[in-house]
Amino acid sequence: MKITVLVENQTVCEELQTEHGLSLWIETEKHKILFDTGAGELFYENAKKLDIDIAQADIAILSHDHYDHGGGLERFLQVNDHAKIYMQQEVFGHRYARANDGSLTTIGLDQSLRDNDRFVFVQDRLDIDECLTIFADVPMDTMKPTGNARLLMQKQDKLSADDFAHEQNLLLTRHGKKILVTGCAHRGIVNIMEQTRRLSKEYAKVVIGGFHLFDLELQNAVDVAAIRKIGEYMKQTTALYYTGHCTGQGAYALLKEMLGVQLNPLSTGTEIIIDV
Repeated sequence: MKITVLVENQTVCEELQTEHGLSLWIETEKHKILFDTGAGELFYENAKKLDIDIAQADIAILSHDHYDHGGGLERFLQVNDHAKIYMQQEVFGHRYARANDGSLTTIGLDQSLRDNDRFVFVQDRLDIDECLTIFADVPMDTMKPTGNARLLMQKQDKLSADDFAHEQNLLLTRHGKKILVTGCAHRGIVNIMEQTRRLSKEYAKVVIGGFHLFDLELQNAVDVAAIRKIGEYMKQTTALYYTGHCTGQGAYALLKEMLGVQLNPLSTGTEIIIDV
């Protein structure tokens, strides 16, 4: 299995551009999967430079209802004419981020796209086949990302804290072992890992994605004590972790100090070969 980062906040070389967003190209023995599209067309431009043909994707997965993960959705529909796009039913809601001055910015997806017949709206969990499982409905029991505090949703003309019912994760199975792919882990990477263990009776061996330990408005890690607790949990799982995007550089540095070779950075152009 090979996973190539098409969009990330950082890059491995100047030729590949960056943005605040995430997009991954996943090649398994059976599938070519686009996981998230980043904030715009950059995923497609970087894919061409990496000799990846987005038209060959047979599956696309949208992790959640935020522009930096689904802003390139329209471009994907233009360049790929057949792949189904899997997302939770609550996608295409009204999502906002609150700034320090109290102002709101819309951060959801383009509402005009919502009726496309290639969208597959999932309710909590779906086994696409024996190797691919989408799951949501993650209990937010512990270590909730404090960066969520600025993120809101609108329901029935009322603003409230986002419940992230629109967030889903991908669980891949290879040779009986589990690989977990997250978008931003808004429901908490520890909670998502525990849900993975409930579903599969074991920890994922490899975990890839953002962990939302960073506040974009403040430009720093939001809760050092909480990050250290998350690091302690990660260490005892013995999984390999690859992260970037909304994890933030400060949080990454703290986790790297604790986890050493268990933790690796994601950047645009990073290639991960998984042989478990």
